[in-house]
Amino acid sequence: MIAALRSIVTYITVTLYVALVGPPLLLLAAITGNPRPLYYGGLLGVRLGLALSGIRVSVKGAEQVRPDRAAVYAVNHASNVEPPILFVALSPLFPRLRILYKAELRKLPILTRAFDIAGFVPLQRGNRDQSLPAIERAAAALRDGNSFLIFPEGTRSRTGQLLPFKKGGFVMALKAQAPIVPVAIKGARAAMRKGSPWIQPVHVEVVFGEPIPTTGLSLDDRDGLVAAVRGEVERLLSDRSDEVLR
Repeated sequence: MIAALRSIVTYITVTLYVALVGPPLLLLAAITGNPRPLYYGGLLGVRLGLALSGIRVSVKGAEQVRPDRAAVYAVNHASNVEPPILFVALSPLFPRLRILYKAELRKLPILTRAFDIAGFVPLQRGNRDQSLPAIERAAAALRDGNSFLIFPEGTRSRTGQLLPFKKGGFVMALKAQAPIVPVAIKGARAAMRKGSPWIQPVHVEVVFGEPIPTTGLSLDDRDGLVAAVRGEVERLLSDRSDEVLR
């Protein structure tokens, strides 16, 4: 019951925050051409939501989040709370953080406009005519010094087991010759149980691994790169020394 009440308060508060703060920040960013207000306005909203819902976040390997280096951060995905948590964990990269996201999210008007101003790149999986130009655009942004957050499984894992990785984000990294940082997020699945809208007050841990370089690799090496990154994410997830305390 307490989790349900906290969840309702969280949903209402965050919705009001987006409705009241979102339009002025969008207008300011559009007029100035500077997306920075959107990043920090979004960060405040996410921190507010996490605090109200009781989710505590700890980060290990934060030194791998380097603003001086464009990189692709590849993360496992098992819960809806993971993207906002990663947004907080990667905040040192603001405003040079981009997200490769599912085009289906463009149904949300305020978010869509914010994503466009921030330079986030929508990817329509299964649509080659859309996905290839999107990956080229993302690779160009990487070469310009922007980092990307990707969820290479492409969808949430219902069991918590790591799903096969899609190759789009890795092709992007290879084209830009940018390193890939494997990231494991633990405990987020317990925050929202399958079929339930209620957010549980849990401890979530984000673990950043050592970057895997792509310098000198070609597109012919993408399968090996995918396997190496997936293997490292799997290792980080199974490492008992980083286990989240319940």
